[in-house]
Amino acid sequence: MSERRAKPTTVTEYIASAPKEGRTKLRQLRACLRSAAPGAVESLKWGMPALSYRRVLLSYAAFTHHIGLYPTPSAVAAFADELLTFKTAKGSIQLPLDRPLPLRLIRRIAAFRVRELQEHDAKWRTPRRRSSAK
Repeated sequence: MSERRAKPTTVTEYIASAPKEGRTKLRQLRACLRSAAPGAVESLKWGMPALSYRRVLLSYAAFTHHIGLYPTPSAVAAFADELLTFKTAKGSIQLPLDRPLPLRLIRRIAAFRVRELQEHDAKWRTPRRRSSAK
């Protein structure tokens, strides 16, 4: 019977338990994000590393062939032209492990999220619009 590994409880543990191929890039990404969001609290949210002030700024996760960066749909939309060479979805960006991390772009995306949160107290998920019944 194989031993079950305990789930990581810190970002450091998360990185240490990630696939070997992605650990260096996870450390680079972590340092980049921390420098772009000074004072942000680092924790695990939904089982993956996240940075927060009052609300979650962004999160990231390791996969077999890429690192997923989750900066919210507004950030992905704001940088859509610069993300054309990456696989994206509404609120996510796939950073392939076989390519260098676009650290300057990642830093700008993180700074965008910091400004967005400070200026608009931007929530992680966009609230559904309510109909105005009169």
